[in-house]
Amino acid sequence: MEQVSSTGRPVQITVTDGYDLKGFKGDTPVTFIRAEFSQVVLGDSAKVTVSPEGTAKYNFTSSFEFNPEGGITLDDLAHKPVFLTMTEVLPKEKKQKDEKTLILGQAVVDLLPLLEGESSFETIIPLHPVPGSPLESLRSGAKQCSLEVKVFVAEPLLTTAQILGGNLLKVTLEAAYSVPESFIPVGPLQNYMVGLQVPSVGEKDYPILFKNGTLKIGGEREPVPRPKKWPIANILAPGANDIPNAFITGGPYEEEEGELNHPEDREFRNQAECIKKRITWDLESRCYLDPPAVVSFQKRIVDCRFWPVEITRVPLTTVPKGKAAKFDKTDDESQLSFHGVAYVNMVPLLYPGVKRIRGAFHVYPYLDSTVYEKTKCLFSLFRDTGHHLIQNNKIGGINSPLSKLVVSKNLKEDKAVKEKDIEGRPRPGDMQAPSIKSQSSDTPLEVEPSLSHNPEGQQYVEAGTYIVLEIQLDKALVPKRMPEELARRVKDMIPPRPPLTRRTGGAQKAMSDYHMQIKNISRAILDEYHRMFGKQVAKLGSDMDSETLEEQKCQLNYELNCSGKYFAFKEQLKHAVVKIVREKYLKTTSFESQEELQTFISELYVFLVDQMHVALNQTMPDDVQHAVSTIYTSNEQLRLFAFEAEVNENFEMAAVYYEERLVREPQNLEHWLDYGAFCLLTEDNIKAQECFRRALSLNQNHIHSLLLCGVLAVLMENYEQAEIFFEDATCLEPTNVVAWTLLGLYYEIQNNDIRMEMAFHEGFKQLQARMLQAQVAKQRGTGTVEYIEEGGKVESSLGPWGITNGSATAMTVEAEAAAETSKCQDSSTFLHPSPYGVSQTPATIFMETIRFLMKVNAVQYVHRVLAHELLCPQGGPSCEYYLVLARTHLLKKDFAKAEEYLQQAAQMDYLNPNVWGMKGHLYFLSGNHAEAKACYERTISFVVDASEMHFIFLRLGNIYLEEKEYEKAKKTYLQACKRSPSCLTWLGLGIACYRLEELTEAEDALSEANALNNHNAEVWAYLALVSLKAGRELEAEQAYKYTMKLKLKDETLLAEIHTVQEAVGFGNPSF
Repeated sequence: MEQVSSTGRPVQITVTDGYDLKGFKGDTPVTFIRAEFSQVVLGDSAKVTVSPEGTAKYNFTSSFEFNPEGGITLDDLAHKPVFLTMTEVLPKEKKQKDEKTLILGQAVVDLLPLLEGESSFETIIPLHPVPGSPLESLRSGAKQCSLEVKVFVAEPLLTTAQILGGNLLKVTLEAAYSVPESFIPVGPLQNYMVGLQVPSVGEKDYPILFKNGTLKIGGEREPVPRPKKWPIANILAPGANDIPNAFITGGPYEEEEGELNHPEDREFRNQAECIKKRITWDLESRCYLDPPAVVSFQKRIVDCRFWPVEITRVPLTTVPKGKAAKFDKTDDESQLSFHGVAYVNMVPLLYPGVKRIRGAFHVYPYLDSTVYEKTKCLFSLFRDTGHHLIQNNKIGGINSPLSKLVVSKNLKEDKAVKEKDIEGRPRPGDMQAPSIKSQSSDTPLEVEPSLSHNPEGQQYVEAGTYIVLEIQLDKALVPKRMPEELARRVKDMIPPRPPLTRRTGGAQKAMSDYHMQIKNISRAILDEYHRMFGKQVAKLGSDMDSETLEEQKCQLNYELNCSGKYFAFKEQLKHAVVKIVREKYLKTTSFESQEELQTFISELYVFLVDQMHVALNQTMPDDVQHAVSTIYTSNEQLRLFAFEAEVNENFEMAAVYYEERLVREPQNLEHWLDYGAFCLLTEDNIKAQECFRRALSLNQNHIHSLLLCGVLAVLMENYEQAEIFFEDATCLEPTNVVAWTLLGLYYEIQNNDIRMEMAFHEGFKQLQARMLQAQVAKQRGTGTVEYIEEGGKVESSLGPWGITNGSATAMTVEAEAAAETSKCQDSSTFLHPSPYGVSQTPATIFMETIRFLMKVNAVQYVHRVLAHELLCPQGGPSCEYYLVLARTHLLKKDFAKAEEYLQQAAQMDYLNPNVWGMKGHLYFLSGNHAEAKACYERTISFVVDASEMHFIFLRLGNIYLEEKEYEKAKKTYLQACKRSPSCLTWLGLGIACYRLEELTEAEDALSEANALNNHNAEVWAYLALVSLKAGRELEAEQAYKYTMKLKLKDETLLAEIHTVQEAVGFGNPSF
């Protein structure tokens, strides 16, 4: 991170003009302005006479030094404003030695823009009158007096890294409701305080404190909106307490993130916030978090879901004038009473896009054991560091956060010393009890065995006390990806392709085709008749007798049979008859008996003769049949379809797609490697070996083919061959990390420890050299490998398998989907490598090898490598390690083990989208669709994509369809169609549009799905439903026919089709 200069930088505050001013005496009072910051007077302006119009030109500049290394810090700028106090100088009276002054008002300059990267800003701020000031008497319609202020620094106080990585934390404490009945407004004055600790860099924690809460009897609800106030006391003008443009707006209980937000809590909260006693603060405290502090903040949330927010009551003491404040730690500490704690769940701040949490949180008695168990917090802000706080607990003290108070591990030593010094005087809430040990220390912590040891704190529970707290960040810790605007109509998403010639089908079309063939054959027979007997007919005319006609008929039959035309006519008519059998009678299978066949033929014959007579009595129009354009499916699409089939465990269909790729391009070794990886998934090692060897035969120097042949040789216990393959790979590419690692693993199997160590050492050496080279290349800006930050980007000219140089680096791109369920990989990740991959540079040679093996489904080999990763000094358990373990158990359907490892992965990297994606797959495969839905939604909300986004979209869309959330399903499938269109994505989109009664869009999507795969029965089923709803009889019958032919398995969908057919009266020719 860039460091700011160690020397101080002046921050200049210039008051240029005043407007609508008024004094105590006269219309032209003499005034001056005093500037203060952090309890220090920065200077006074010259005395300026206000004009009769109420304006004054001050041109007064004051400044203070910003020095983050020992002076005023960014945190000071965040929560401390500049106060501008306007004072009137009254005219001297006779015999008066000194001038008499009266304060008119006070203005507040918020320096927050300086924390947003600005170097200067101008603003007009209101001048708030002090009590009794003539500025209060201004009529309601008059303008409020104001000051024009300019703030300037020579250069921005924040570096670029701080602007991008820093954050601003705002904590607003509204009130504590339903406080104990023992809280009464009479008697000794009490200071009601609330505090929490914000993690910073290293071991340090910064406390945020809210003091001087106001105890109210109740009777009415607090107004909203109401302004938030500065956590600073001794502000002279009441209006200056309010933070500009900051308001408490409240909101429905159900939308809060805390506790007491359920419908059953509404009545209690209404009573507590209207009738019962309360303590109000309405204070907002700010804390600047630099980039390391933001990282620490996130890590603390991951490690500790709940953060303690302490509340206590301390008597206010008056400091006698002229006497030094004598302070006794033990006496003041013993005055700490009603020590309670609320547990605030901070995890929502790690949700993508969440910047604010607000809610009500129960207050419990502060007990060391409970607090440690829930929050892993070792110290109490008020008790263990209370002597620092109570020193300032005097009437008239400044109530500002202690920006430099540090709670560190050293406090444990101070605490131990203090306990030795104060023998026989335990702190409030502390009793001797069994001790527990901190995770980071062997020092035992004293804990309480029961709630009864904090009776005052127990009153919070009995009264049902809760605090309302808001925690807000300037930027979300986890940015949320905003989905691009999707077109409403599905047609806009359909990629351009040649328009298909619309073909109609069904029983009616079959009859029409039969009639047309009858007409064509009749015309041909008449032409033949005229050729043979035309002259004779013209000569005889109407005098032709029946014998002549019979003789011509015999000759015509003889000619047709001898010439073969009769047979040609039968063949011409055959297709039309077959269509009638299939479309009209729905006969597509063999007959069970000869009698059934004869009966059907007789019925068919009668029908055909009747229809022949109908056709002969009609005209014979000419129809022109156009050639049907073919739809070409690319190899990339076939690969995606194969992946989809693998995920759905339709291995037969996946094999068809892989084999079709091989038929198209048998010389493409990538196709052979993909098919071999598929065979490994199905545990067909023999066929996998054949595929890898075929690939190697196409290119003897292809490194991946060599490695895979060696892996298969090990799996099939052909160790001599394996050694040849691995050694050849290391010779061809000595820099290949995976080759050396696999060779070392082979030597381990052979119990050759010396050679094993040699191979592993060489692999580590090559990995380190490559990482160093990548760093140097990036620094020089050569545009080559950007391996460190982008997870192994390589030049786009290199194919996923065709790598001859630096293949280990490029292989990392191919291995981004290492942690997927049943090879739940997004094909687009392989076909179009994304720079947003979540995969990081492998720290060890074993993790890089694991990625390679998982990519090719060599799961049988992975566990051996995982053992080395676990024992490796540079490795050990990591998020990716647990993801790989989870995937291997998902392949075995061992859901319990997979869930256990995913929990471990989430603890290691809570924000890894692959963790949530695989969790979704786990719950989806185990039937828990509610949890799967939540995990999938979390995954797609991340800015960084998970590895298997295609299948996440598919399964999330499927869940939405099951739960009848069709609009969400439509949007989800639209995203899938844009990323990587397939039959299943268009089918899901078509179903969603159909359920939304968007028939045009549904038909477009289903037609696209049918074009990609016309053997999907569900696609035909929904096409039938769309056609039925649209009133198109021919299309409905055709789609229904193929639905039945492809044997639709969804009985519910089939019943729905029959219901719609009955409702519209067509669509099923067998009716």
